[in-house]
Amino acid sequence: MTTGRLRECLDLLGWTQRGLARMLDRPEGTVRQWARGAVTVPDDVAAWLDTLARFHAKHPAPSRYH
Repeated sequence: MTTGRLRECLDLLGWTQRGLARMLDRPEGTVRQWARGAVTVPDDVAAWLDTLARFHAKHPAPSRYH
């Protein structure tokens, strides 16, 4: 997963790096390293984030809640 795709997924989901770290029970520094490209996002995390972001893009919240 590229750093751009990681940011895109987080944006689509409305998550922060801190929120992702909490969700995964990982240190915030780890997620920051992923976002900077200093460390590769693990394949299972990348696949999970991509799946969630694609689903969310296809199935957004009802328009009256935006």
